[in-house]
Amino acid sequence: MRNFQNITIIGVGLIGGSLAMALKRLGSGLRITGISRRPSLEKAGELGAIDQGYGYESLEEGIREADIIFLCTPIFRIIELLEDVGRYAKGGAIVTDVGSTKARIASVAKEVLPGDIYFIGGHPMVGSEKSGVMASDPFLFQNAIYVLTPGKNVPVEVSDAFSAFVERLGARVVLMGPHTHDMIAATVSHLPQMMAIALVRMVGEMNQQNPLFLRLAAGGFRDLTRIASSPYEIWKDICGTNRTEITCMIDRYITELEKLKGRIGSDKLSEDFRIANITRSAIPKDSKGFLSPLYEIVVVAEDKPGVIAEISATIAQENINIKDIEVLKVREGEGGTIRLAFESEEAADRAVALLSQRGIQARRR
Repeated sequence: MRNFQNITIIGVGLIGGSLAMALKRLGSGLRITGISRRPSLEKAGELGAIDQGYGYESLEEGIREADIIFLCTPIFRIIELLEDVGRYAKGGAIVTDVGSTKARIASVAKEVLPGDIYFIGGHPMVGSEKSGVMASDPFLFQNAIYVLTPGKNVPVEVSDAFSAFVERLGARVVLMGPHTHDMIAATVSHLPQMMAIALVRMVGEMNQQNPLFLRLAAGGFRDLTRIASSPYEIWKDICGTNRTEITCMIDRYITELEKLKGRIGSDKLSEDFRIANITRSAIPKDSKGFLSPLYEIVVVAEDKPGVIAEISATIAQENINIKDIEVLKVREGEGGTIRLAFESEEAADRAVALLSQRGIQARRR
Protein backbone atom coordinates (compact mmCIF):
# COMPACT_ATOMS: atom_id res chain seq x y z
CA MET A 1 0.00 0.00 0.00
CA ARG A 2 1.21 3.50 -0.80
CA ASN A 3 2.45 5.50 2.14
CA PHE A 4 0.33 8.65 2.44
CA GLN A 5 1.85 10.89 5.09
CA ASN A 6 1.59 14.51 3.90
CA ILE A 7 -1.98 15.64 3.23
CA THR A 8 -2.91 19.12 1.99
CA ILE A 9 -6.48 20.38 2.17
CA ILE A 10 -7.29 23.42 0.02
CA GLY A 11 -10.38 25.17 1.37
CA VAL A 12 -10.73 24.63 5.11
CA GLY A 13 -14.47 25.07 5.58
CA LEU A 14 -17.10 22.60 6.73
CA ILE A 15 -16.02 19.72 4.47
CA GLY A 16 -12.29 20.52 4.48
CA GLY A 17 -12.26 21.05 8.24
CA SER A 18 -14.25 17.86 8.87
CA LEU A 19 -11.85 15.96 6.62
CA ALA A 20 -8.85 17.32 8.54
CA MET A 21 -10.39 16.38 11.89
CA ALA A 22 -11.34 12.91 10.65
CA LEU A 23 -7.78 12.37 9.43
CA LYS A 24 -6.41 13.49 12.79
CA ARG A 25 -8.50 10.79 14.49
CA LEU A 26 -6.61 8.11 12.54
CA GLY A 27 -3.63 8.79 14.77
CA SER A 28 -1.16 7.50 12.20
CA GLY A 29 1.31 10.38 12.15
CA LEU A 30 -0.28 12.14 9.20
CA ARG A 31 0.80 15.74 8.65
CA ILE A 32 -2.16 17.91 7.68
CA THR A 33 -1.56 21.20 5.86
CA GLY A 34 -4.39 23.63 5.27
CA ILE A 35 -4.58 26.25 2.52
CA SER A 36 -7.40 28.72 2.95
CA ARG A 37 -8.30 32.23 4.06
CA ARG A 38 -6.43 33.36 7.16
CA PRO A 39 -9.46 33.47 9.52
CA SER A 40 -10.35 29.88 8.58
CA LEU A 41 -6.78 28.74 9.12
CA GLU A 42 -6.65 30.35 12.55
CA LYS A 43 -9.88 28.63 13.61
CA ALA A 44 -8.68 25.30 12.19
CA GLY A 45 -5.49 25.68 14.20
CA GLU A 46 -7.49 26.32 17.37
CA LEU A 47 -9.45 23.12 16.72
CA GLY A 48 -6.22 21.16 16.24
CA ALA A 49 -7.37 20.18 12.75
CA ILE A 50 -4.21 21.19 10.88
CA ASP A 51 -0.48 21.15 11.61
CA GLN A 52 0.32 24.18 9.48
CA GLY A 53 -1.54 26.64 7.29
CA TYR A 54 -0.89 28.79 4.25
CA GLY A 55 -2.87 31.46 2.50
CA TYR A 56 -3.83 30.94 -1.13
CA GLU A 57 -0.92 33.17 -2.13
CA SER A 58 1.43 30.47 -0.79
CA LEU A 59 -0.17 27.60 -2.71
CA GLU A 60 3.15 26.29 -4.03
CA GLU A 61 4.69 26.01 -0.58
CA GLY A 62 1.60 24.32 0.79
CA ILE A 63 1.32 21.52 -1.78
CA ARG A 64 4.82 20.76 -3.03
CA GLU A 65 5.43 17.91 -0.54
CA ALA A 66 1.84 16.62 -0.45
CA ASP A 67 1.10 12.96 -1.19
CA ILE A 68 -2.63 13.75 -1.44
CA ILE A 69 -4.19 17.13 -2.24
CA PHE A 70 -7.88 17.58 -1.42
CA LEU A 71 -9.67 20.44 -3.20
CA CYS A 72 -12.52 21.41 -0.88
CA THR A 73 -13.63 24.74 -2.37
CA PRO A 74 -16.79 25.49 -4.41
CA ILE A 75 -16.87 23.77 -7.81
CA PHE A 76 -15.81 26.67 -10.05
CA ARG A 77 -12.97 27.48 -7.67
CA ILE A 78 -11.84 23.84 -7.86
CA ILE A 79 -11.70 24.18 -11.63
CA GLU A 80 -9.70 27.42 -11.34
CA LEU A 81 -7.19 25.86 -8.95
CA LEU A 82 -6.44 22.71 -10.93
CA GLU A 83 -3.87 24.26 -13.26
CA ASP A 84 -1.83 25.79 -10.42
CA VAL A 85 -2.05 22.56 -8.46
CA GLY A 86 -0.71 20.68 -11.47
CA ARG A 87 2.13 23.15 -11.77
CA TYR A 88 3.32 22.78 -8.17
CA ALA A 89 2.38 19.23 -7.08
CA LYS A 90 5.12 16.61 -7.03
CA GLY A 91 5.13 13.65 -9.39
CA GLY A 92 3.07 10.72 -8.12
CA ALA A 93 0.80 12.91 -6.00
CA ILE A 94 -2.93 12.23 -5.90
CA VAL A 95 -5.20 15.22 -6.54
CA THR A 96 -8.82 14.81 -5.53
CA ASP A 97 -11.84 17.02 -4.84
CA VAL A 98 -15.16 17.00 -3.00
CA GLY A 99 -17.33 18.70 -5.63
CA SER A 100 -20.91 17.51 -6.05
CA THR A 101 -20.62 17.39 -9.86
CA LYS A 102 -17.82 15.51 -11.54
CA ALA A 103 -17.72 15.61 -15.35
CA ARG A 104 -16.58 19.23 -15.82
CA ILE A 105 -13.95 18.92 -13.08
CA ALA A 106 -12.66 15.61 -14.51
CA SER A 107 -12.44 17.11 -17.99
CA VAL A 108 -10.39 20.09 -16.82
CA ALA A 109 -8.16 17.87 -14.67
CA LYS A 110 -7.38 15.67 -17.67
CA GLU A 111 -6.52 18.75 -19.68
CA VAL A 112 -4.27 20.63 -17.24
CA LEU A 113 -2.69 18.06 -14.91
CA PRO A 114 0.62 16.41 -15.90
CA GLY A 115 0.51 12.69 -16.64
CA ASP A 116 2.48 11.79 -13.51
CA ILE A 117 -0.13 13.39 -11.22
CA TYR A 118 -3.15 11.22 -10.55
CA PHE A 119 -6.58 12.80 -10.43
CA ILE A 120 -9.31 10.89 -8.59
CA GLY A 121 -12.54 12.86 -8.47
CA GLY A 122 -14.50 12.58 -5.24
CA HIS A 123 -17.96 13.34 -3.90
CA PRO A 124 -18.58 12.55 -0.24
CA MET A 125 -22.37 12.54 0.04
CA VAL A 126 -22.48 14.47 3.28
CA GLY A 127 -23.53 17.91 4.40
CA SER A 128 -24.90 20.06 7.16
CA GLU A 129 -27.26 22.97 7.60
CA LYS A 130 -24.24 24.84 9.02
CA SER A 131 -21.14 26.10 7.25
CA GLY A 132 -17.58 27.12 8.03
CA VAL A 133 -14.72 25.37 9.77
CA MET A 134 -16.22 25.87 13.25
CA ALA A 135 -19.05 23.53 12.20
CA SER A 136 -16.54 20.78 11.36
CA ASP A 137 -17.39 17.26 12.49
CA PRO A 138 -14.78 14.47 12.63
CA PHE A 139 -17.58 11.90 12.22
CA LEU A 140 -19.15 13.56 9.17
CA PHE A 141 -17.99 10.78 6.83
CA GLN A 142 -19.01 7.86 9.02
CA ASN A 143 -21.18 5.42 7.00
CA ALA A 144 -21.57 7.97 4.21
CA ILE A 145 -21.29 7.04 0.55
CA TYR A 146 -18.12 8.53 -0.93
CA VAL A 147 -18.15 8.43 -4.75
CA LEU A 148 -14.74 8.21 -6.48
CA THR A 149 -14.19 8.79 -10.20
CA PRO A 150 -10.56 7.88 -11.03
CA GLY A 151 -9.00 9.35 -14.19
CA LYS A 152 -8.03 6.94 -16.97
CA ASN A 153 -4.33 7.46 -16.27
CA VAL A 154 -4.67 6.32 -12.66
CA PRO A 155 -3.15 2.85 -12.09
CA VAL A 156 -5.43 0.33 -10.38
CA GLU A 157 -3.05 0.03 -7.43
CA VAL A 158 -3.16 3.81 -6.87
CA SER A 159 -6.96 3.89 -7.08
CA ASP A 160 -7.23 0.93 -4.70
CA ALA A 161 -4.82 2.51 -2.22
CA PHE A 162 -6.73 5.80 -2.20
CA SER A 163 -10.07 3.98 -1.84
CA ALA A 164 -8.71 2.15 1.20
CA PHE A 165 -7.46 5.46 2.60
CA VAL A 166 -10.91 7.04 2.26
CA GLU A 167 -12.56 4.02 3.84
CA ARG A 168 -10.41 4.56 6.92
CA LEU A 169 -12.51 7.69 7.50
CA GLY A 170 -15.52 5.41 7.95
CA ALA A 171 -16.94 6.17 4.49
CA ARG A 172 -18.25 3.63 1.98
CA VAL A 173 -16.55 4.01 -1.39
CA VAL A 174 -18.43 3.63 -4.67
CA LEU A 175 -16.49 3.81 -7.95
CA MET A 176 -18.14 5.15 -11.11
CA GLY A 177 -17.46 7.34 -14.12
CA PRO A 178 -17.92 11.12 -13.81
CA HIS A 179 -20.71 11.26 -16.42
CA THR A 180 -22.58 8.42 -14.71
CA HIS A 181 -22.27 10.25 -11.41
CA ASP A 182 -23.66 13.48 -12.85
CA MET A 183 -26.61 11.73 -14.50
CA ILE A 184 -27.54 9.95 -11.26
CA ALA A 185 -27.03 13.11 -9.19
CA ALA A 186 -29.20 15.09 -11.61
CA THR A 187 -31.97 12.51 -11.22
CA VAL A 188 -32.03 11.86 -7.48
CA SER A 189 -30.66 15.14 -6.10
CA HIS A 190 -30.70 18.04 -8.53
CA LEU A 191 -34.13 17.37 -10.09
CA PRO A 192 -35.86 17.12 -6.67
CA GLN A 193 -34.30 20.47 -5.75
CA MET A 194 -35.71 22.09 -8.90
CA MET A 195 -39.09 20.44 -8.31
CA ALA A 196 -39.25 21.83 -4.77
CA ILE A 197 -38.25 25.31 -5.91
CA ALA A 198 -40.87 25.36 -8.67
CA LEU A 199 -43.67 24.02 -6.45
CA VAL A 200 -42.99 26.46 -3.60
CA ARG A 201 -42.78 29.38 -6.01
CA MET A 202 -46.08 28.35 -7.61
CA VAL A 203 -47.85 28.06 -4.26
CA GLY A 204 -46.27 31.31 -3.09
CA GLU A 205 -47.65 33.17 -6.08
CA MET A 206 -51.11 31.64 -5.52
CA ASN A 207 -50.88 32.55 -1.84
CA GLN A 208 -50.60 36.22 -2.76
CA GLN A 209 -54.16 35.98 -4.05
CA ASN A 210 -55.40 33.75 -1.21
CA PRO A 211 -53.38 33.41 2.06
CA LEU A 212 -55.14 30.14 2.84
CA PHE A 213 -52.68 28.27 0.58
CA LEU A 214 -49.75 28.57 2.97
CA ARG A 215 -51.95 28.31 6.06
CA LEU A 216 -52.97 24.83 4.88
CA ALA A 217 -49.50 23.91 3.59
CA ALA A 218 -48.47 21.37 6.20
CA GLY A 219 -47.72 17.66 6.30
CA GLY A 220 -46.85 16.29 2.88
CA PHE A 221 -46.27 19.71 1.30
CA ARG A 222 -43.77 20.72 3.98
CA ASP A 223 -41.95 17.37 3.78
CA LEU A 224 -41.81 17.41 -0.01
CA THR A 225 -40.52 20.97 -0.22
CA ARG A 226 -38.09 21.03 2.73
CA ILE A 227 -35.07 21.30 0.39
CA ALA A 228 -36.50 24.45 -1.19
CA SER A 229 -34.87 26.32 1.68
CA SER A 230 -31.38 25.50 0.35
CA PRO A 231 -29.33 28.64 -0.41
CA TYR A 232 -28.67 29.52 -4.06
CA GLU A 233 -24.95 29.94 -3.32
CA ILE A 234 -24.68 26.16 -2.95
CA TRP A 235 -26.63 25.44 -6.13
CA LYS A 236 -25.12 28.04 -8.43
CA ASP A 237 -22.05 25.95 -9.26
CA ILE A 238 -24.02 22.70 -9.38
CA CYS A 239 -26.42 24.08 -11.97
CA GLY A 240 -23.59 25.77 -13.84
CA THR A 241 -21.65 22.52 -14.25
CA ASN A 242 -24.48 20.00 -14.65
CA ARG A 243 -26.97 22.00 -16.68
CA THR A 244 -27.31 19.46 -19.50
CA GLU A 245 -28.15 16.53 -17.23
CA ILE A 246 -30.50 18.58 -15.04
CA THR A 247 -32.48 19.97 -17.98
CA CYS A 248 -32.65 16.48 -19.51
CA MET A 249 -34.15 15.11 -16.31
CA ILE A 250 -36.60 18.02 -16.05
CA ASP A 251 -37.81 17.21 -19.57
CA ARG A 252 -38.14 13.54 -18.67
CA TYR A 253 -40.09 14.41 -15.53
CA ILE A 254 -42.43 16.68 -17.49
CA THR A 255 -43.12 13.75 -19.83
CA GLU A 256 -43.95 11.54 -16.84
CA LEU A 257 -46.27 14.21 -15.44
CA GLU A 258 -48.07 14.46 -18.79
CA LYS A 259 -48.60 10.70 -18.80
CA LEU A 260 -49.84 10.82 -15.22
CA LYS A 261 -52.17 13.70 -16.00
CA GLY A 262 -53.91 11.58 -18.60
CA ARG A 263 -54.66 8.90 -16.01
CA ILE A 264 -56.12 11.20 -13.32
CA GLY A 265 -59.63 9.99 -12.48
CA SER A 266 -58.99 6.59 -14.03
CA ASP A 267 -58.27 3.31 -12.25
CA LYS A 268 -55.19 3.07 -14.46
CA LEU A 269 -53.61 5.45 -11.93
CA SER A 270 -53.47 2.56 -9.44
CA GLU A 271 -50.56 1.08 -11.37
CA ASP A 272 -48.57 4.29 -10.89
CA PHE A 273 -49.20 4.14 -7.14
CA ARG A 274 -48.24 0.45 -7.05
CA ILE A 275 -44.93 0.96 -8.86
CA ALA A 276 -44.14 4.06 -6.81
CA ASN A 277 -44.72 2.18 -3.55
CA ILE A 278 -42.53 -0.75 -4.61
CA THR A 279 -39.74 1.52 -5.87
CA ARG A 280 -39.68 3.77 -2.83
CA SER A 281 -39.62 0.84 -0.42
CA ALA A 282 -36.38 -0.28 -2.11
CA ILE A 283 -34.56 2.94 -1.17
CA PRO A 284 -31.99 2.38 1.62
CA LYS A 285 -33.59 3.85 4.73
CA ASP A 286 -30.85 6.25 5.77
CA SER A 287 -30.22 9.92 5.09
CA LYS A 288 -26.50 9.35 4.52
CA GLY A 289 -27.09 6.79 1.81
CA PHE A 290 -26.18 3.45 3.31
CA LEU A 291 -25.38 0.78 0.75
CA SER A 292 -27.42 -1.74 2.72
CA PRO A 293 -30.67 -1.00 4.57
CA LEU A 294 -30.70 -0.37 8.29
CA TYR A 295 -33.27 -1.69 10.74
CA GLU A 296 -35.17 1.04 12.53
CA ILE A 297 -37.11 1.42 15.73
CA VAL A 298 -39.19 4.31 17.05
CA VAL A 299 -38.85 5.34 20.70
CA VAL A 300 -41.22 7.61 22.65
CA ALA A 301 -39.08 9.77 24.92
CA GLU A 302 -40.32 11.77 27.89
CA ASP A 303 -39.42 15.43 28.19
CA LYS A 304 -36.94 15.12 31.06
CA PRO A 305 -33.20 15.59 31.54
CA GLY A 306 -31.04 12.60 30.64
CA VAL A 307 -33.69 10.68 28.70
CA ILE A 308 -31.54 10.24 25.59
CA ALA A 309 -28.61 9.17 27.74
CA GLU A 310 -30.86 6.60 29.45
CA ILE A 311 -31.99 5.23 26.09
CA SER A 312 -28.46 4.93 24.69
CA ALA A 313 -27.05 3.46 27.93
CA THR A 314 -29.81 0.84 28.04
CA ILE A 315 -28.95 -0.27 24.50
CA ALA A 316 -25.19 -0.05 25.02
CA GLN A 317 -25.28 -2.43 27.99
CA GLU A 318 -25.39 -5.33 25.52
CA ASN A 319 -22.87 -3.78 23.13
CA ILE A 320 -25.51 -2.91 20.54
CA ASN A 321 -24.30 -0.14 18.26
CA ILE A 322 -26.70 2.62 17.20
CA LYS A 323 -25.86 3.38 13.57
CA ASP A 324 -28.09 6.44 13.18
CA ILE A 325 -30.35 8.59 15.36
CA GLU A 326 -32.95 11.22 14.49
CA VAL A 327 -35.47 13.23 16.49
CA LEU A 328 -38.73 12.94 14.54
CA LYS A 329 -41.16 14.88 16.73
CA VAL A 330 -40.83 16.92 19.89
CA ARG A 331 -43.28 18.90 22.05
CA GLU A 332 -42.08 20.90 25.02
CA GLY A 333 -43.34 19.41 28.26
CA GLU A 334 -44.62 16.25 26.59
CA GLY A 335 -41.55 14.66 25.02
CA GLY A 336 -41.10 13.38 21.51
CA THR A 337 -40.35 10.54 19.12
CA ILE A 338 -36.84 9.36 18.29
CA ARG A 339 -35.79 7.11 15.40
CA LEU A 340 -32.90 4.73 16.03
CA ALA A 341 -31.29 2.59 13.33
CA PHE A 342 -29.26 -0.60 13.66
CA GLU A 343 -27.23 -2.76 11.29
CA SER A 344 -29.20 -5.97 11.89
CA GLU A 345 -32.79 -7.00 12.49
CA GLU A 346 -31.67 -8.91 15.58
CA ALA A 347 -30.06 -5.79 17.07
CA ALA A 348 -33.21 -3.74 16.45
CA ASP A 349 -35.46 -6.36 18.07
CA ARG A 350 -33.13 -6.68 21.06
CA ALA A 351 -33.08 -2.88 21.50
CA VAL A 352 -36.88 -2.80 21.57
CA ALA A 353 -36.91 -5.55 24.20
CA LEU A 354 -34.32 -3.82 26.39
CA LEU A 355 -36.12 -0.48 26.26
CA SER A 356 -39.50 -2.07 26.96
CA GLN A 357 -38.06 -3.74 30.05
CA ARG A 358 -37.13 -0.26 31.32
CA GLY A 359 -40.66 1.01 30.71
CA ILE A 360 -39.64 3.02 27.61
CA GLN A 361 -42.08 2.76 24.71
CA ALA A 362 -40.35 1.37 21.63
CA ARG A 363 -41.43 -0.46 18.49
CA ARG A 364 -40.04 -1.58 15.14
CA ARG A 365 -40.59 0.83 12.31
